Amino acid sequence: MKPGMNLMRLPVQAVFLAALFGLLALVLSTESQAQVDTFEFDTPGQQQRFRRLSDEFRCPMCQNTSLSGSTGGVAEDLRREVHRMIVEGLSDEQIEQFMFERYGDFIFYKPRLTRETLLLWFGPLLFLFIGVFFVLRIWRKSAAPSSRETGFDEQTQRKLSQLAAESSRLKD
Repeated sequence: MKPGMNLMRLPVQAVFLAALFGLLALVLSTESQAQVDTFEFDTPGQQQRFRRLSDEFRCPMCQNTSLSGSTGGVAEDLRREVHRMIVEGLSDEQIEQFMFERYGDFIFYKPRLTRETLLLWFGPLLFLFIGVFFVLRIWRKSAAPSSRETGFDEQTQRKLSQLAAESSRLKD
């Protein structure tokens, strides 16, 4: 070991370098996994529609990834299908209807508000209200004085008075 070499600095430097390399590997791996659009569009508006629709539709195979973020084969087919429909001039509503008929509400990140999806939309709010109701009920119960805590019954009160009187007589 060289004189003047600080052993405490080596682990910190090693940890810093390891963290730097780990972060670099993470950034490079996510860049390599990003989906590349190879579709040709007639106008920039069509390309924007394609990107927006691809971000709004969920990949049926990947569960919680949009079509634009998925590398699965099903997502690739669906992107190709969306591209075809946009180039053919179908409206966004027609494309959404086609996807809905084929995959149901699952295909949408924001499902339509229908009778079947009411619990999905308002369920969290319902559970919040139920939770607040129970918390308030428990809080009120703990804050309200109980009959046992407010006083003694007559018999116990008489015994306490007698004990207090005897105690004062013994002191004198």
